[in-house]
Amino acid sequence: MSTFLRTLDRMSATAGPAAPHRPTKLQLLELLAAIGTAQWRDFAAAAAHYGLTSTQARVLAELKGPVPMRGLATLLVCDASNVTGIVDRLEARGLVRREPSPVDRRVKNVVATDEGRDVIRRVREEMQATHGALDTLDEEEGATLYALLERLRPTMEKDA
Repeated sequence: MSTFLRTLDRMSATAGPAAPHRPTKLQLLELLAAIGTAQWRDFAAAAAHYGLTSTQARVLAELKGPVPMRGLATLLVCDASNVTGIVDRLEARGLVRREPSPVDRRVKNVVATDEGRDVIRRVREEMQATHGALDTLDEEEGATLYALLERLRPTMEKDA
């Protein structure tokens, strides 16, 4: 059983109505970290099937529209010079393209191509450990998890 599945099993074992105590923030943080790490490993493994590094796949996942190069550096928490090499490699494969910003021609936006969007869709579909873990939830549990994550998301992303 994968780490991700074990983590979800532990989570579901303590999340039910008979949970012995309310988890501490530290316990919640540790569980989120374990799930995040397992999901990231699954994402990286699926990306590797398409010859992508996890960072290259993350760039594709972040490109829901045009994103300035500097914006990608902020999202990836890295230096802008690192983004240039990542985007160069993705562009050479036809997965992204650079285009001038309509507002400031000095700024280059990165845009996913149709092929790039298709590759990241397939990467997400191949995340077997994550899909398997989510399959352990019934419909109501899935809806509850979704609602809870949606509540956390704005606070977690506000400084991103």
